[in-house]
Amino acid sequence: MNPEPTIKPVPIKPPITMDDLEKVDIRLGTILQVDDLPHSDKLVKLTVDFGDHRRVILVGMKGERDDPAEIVGRQALFVVNLPPRRMAGETSEGMLFDIGYADGLIPALALPERPLPDGARAG
Repeated sequence: MNPEPTIKPVPIKPPITMDDLEKVDIRLGTILQVDDLPHSDKLVKLTVDFGDHRRVILVGMKGERDDPAEIVGRQALFVVNLPPRRMAGETSEGMLFDIGYADGLIPALALPERPLPDGARAG
C-alpha cells in the first residue's frame, strides 16, 4: 500500500476582501465528454453541462490519469467567468477547479458530497 502523499505547508496568501471573492464565479457542472487533443502533450477537451448551457473547457490532465475519460459523468467545480483562452488551437471557456496541482500532487476533482443541479454556485 502506498503511503499518503505529504506536502510542505506554504504560507497563506495575503488577505482578500469579500468583494474580491464575489468576483470569482465557481459553478457545478457535469462532465459529459472528454476528448483527446492529439496536438497537445497535456490538454484534453471537456464538454461540461451547466444546466442552462454547455461549455468547452480545456484541462491539462494528460499524464495525470491513465484514462481521462474516467471522469465522464462526474460533477465537478469550474471557474466560469474567466475570459475565453486559446490553447493548442482550441478555445477554453473556463477552468476546472481541482485540488493538489499547486502543491505538486496529482490533482483530484473538487466534488460535491451529493448530486446537486448543474449550474449551482459555490460560495
